[in-house]
Amino acid sequence: MLKKYQHTRTAAYIFFASVIALCIIGTIFIYSASSVFALQRFGSPLYYVKRHILGLLLGIIAFASMRCIPIQTIRRIAPLVFVGALLLTLGTLIPGLSVNVHGSSRWLHIGFATIQPSELLKYSFVLYLAHFFSRKNFNNDNALSNIYAPFLIVLAITSIILLAQPDFGSAVTLCITGMIMAFIAGVPIKYLLLTYASALPIVLGLIIHKPYRLKRILTFLNPWADPQGAGFQIIQSFIAIGSGNMFGLGIGQSKQKFFYLPMQHTDFIFSIIAEETGFIGTICVVLLFSLLLYSGLRLAMEQEDSFKRYSISGLVILLSLQAIINISVATGLVPTKGIGLPFISYGNSALISIMATLGLICNMSQSD
Repeated sequence: MLKKYQHTRTAAYIFFASVIALCIIGTIFIYSASSVFALQRFGSPLYYVKRHILGLLLGIIAFASMRCIPIQTIRRIAPLVFVGALLLTLGTLIPGLSVNVHGSSRWLHIGFATIQPSELLKYSFVLYLAHFFSRKNFNNDNALSNIYAPFLIVLAITSIILLAQPDFGSAVTLCITGMIMAFIAGVPIKYLLLTYASALPIVLGLIIHKPYRLKRILTFLNPWADPQGAGFQIIQSFIAIGSGNMFGLGIGQSKQKFFYLPMQHTDFIFSIIAEETGFIGTICVVLLFSLLLYSGLRLAMEQEDSFKRYSISGLVILLSLQAIINISVATGLVPTKGIGLPFISYGNSALISIMATLGLICNMSQSD
């Protein structure tokens, strides 16, 4: 028992030390990456970093709040929160309520604030699945119809709502997270393989149905075919990453942030980090996310309660998948997806949701 406690405490230290380091890196590079754009657009180079720090403070409040909620309460309200998040996300499809940015309606304007309901949907989806799987037993003859079919229906409804925004990247991320959680929960591998095989033509159909998605695929395969158009962003990202060499140009010395690389403080902030800190800096960021994934899964596996085990593993996998996809996009390994880098990309809705998630993980890993 003592040895188990020590392992859990060590994993928790590594996990939250990685989080703190990533938050510090995020604050530094949001200022560095956004300063020129903020000065040109708002007259102050501190515009985005000030808002980011405010988001961090609100996130700390969210962390503390989630840290104090009893686990049984979280378990009980998980389905209600998920349904509420679904309804809020549906609200982004209503003209007049939604805010359209870069062709996607992912934001709601509420009073003085603009929120992104899909961020709440991501994490409430994981908690709902943890609640769902913790109450089921796959060792019976009706597992396919009573457990796996309802799981696929929930996954499909969530994906359809996200695709309607459209938010293809988040839909893919949640589908992968859900399938991994199903595997952890004990879903027979034959069901998962059948689902992947069935989903492939659907994904291909979704890509072909929307010309801009097909264009992204073609741009991914050969961005230099249209260097001043569709391929411009990823080519500029390559230039930023390549310019960093081994040790970088120095923090604050990026040239690509001078209106060459679009979305330099959000989706492509990793490219600015690579330019300013080089290969060494990017390896440090990747290492921190690797430590977060490893220690987070260690925390999950130490939990005897299935709801806590599924929740922690699902939340950690979701965060890690977003990081993997963002870094892969910036380095040209996958087509562009519009997914930010957790803790580092600018975006207060995402940041507050992530901090609340960390509060839940801390709560579940330390409670009896």
